[in-house]
Amino acid sequence: MIADAAGPHESVGRMAPHEPSPSHGPALVIRQEERVDAAADLERSVELLRAVAAGTIVQDRVVRLYAPVPTVAMSRRESRLPGFETASRASVERGFAPVVRPTGGRAVAYDESCIVFDVIAREEEGSIDQARFFREIGDALAAAMRGLGVDARVGDVPGEYCPGEFSINARGAVKLIGTSQRAVRGARLLSGMLPLAGVERFADVLLAVNGALELDWDPATFGSFGAESDGLPRAVVEDALIAALAGG
Repeated sequence: MIADAAGPHESVGRMAPHEPSPSHGPALVIRQEERVDAAADLERSVELLRAVAAGTIVQDRVVRLYAPVPTVAMSRRESRLPGFETASRASVERGFAPVVRPTGGRAVAYDESCIVFDVIAREEEGSIDQARFFREIGDALAAAMRGLGVDARVGDVPGEYCPGEFSINARGAVKLIGTSQRAVRGARLLSGMLPLAGVERFADVLLAVNGALELDWDPATFGSFGAESDGLPRAVVEDALIAALAGG
C-alpha cells in the first residue's frame, strides 16, 4: 500500500493496528489497496466502527475506499429467509462470494470495477439519528456526482435493488449509489457502493439471488457512473467521493 500525498484530510494507505493520533481534526482517509476476501473487507468496516467508538481512532470521522473482490452482500435479515442457501449457491455459481454484511438493506452485488466506501462518524448519545445521517451523506454524494457531470439526485427509483429513500439516482431513472448503516454506542457506520463500468454481471447475479429470496426488482434500474459520465479516471471519482464523505 502507498500513502496519499498530503492534503486537506489526513490520509493513510494501509490497514494497520490503530494508534491514537494527536488531534480530532481532519477526517482519517484510508485508501485501501490491499485485496482481501469479501468477509475480511466487511469485518474491517466493523473494526473501524469499533475503533472510532472506543477512541482508539481519535478522529471524529473516518473514510475508507476500496476495490472489492466479486461479492454479493446480503443483510442479516435476508440470511434468515428460506431461500438464503439457494441465493448463496447462485452467487458462487456466478463467481461471487456470498457474505452477510454488518449493515442493513437488501442484497447488492459488486466487484473490483466498483468503489466501495465506508464513512464512520463519532456520535455522542442521540447526536446523530439514522435519517439525518442518510440525508447528510446522500446530499453530499449527489452534489459530488453533479460536480462530475452526472444528473444525480437523492431518492429511490421504483424497482431498484436494495431500495431506500436516500439512494442516489441518475436522472430519476437508474440507481447509482445505495447506502446502509450500522450504529454502536459512540459511533455510526454508513457504507455504500458506486459501480464505475458495466453492470450486466451484477444484474445477472441479483436476478438469481433476489429470485431465490422472493424479492422483486427491475434490473433496468441498475445504473453506473460510466454510463452517465464521460469516462473519468477512477482516481478522479475517488477524490470526489472522499471530499464529499470527509465532511470538509
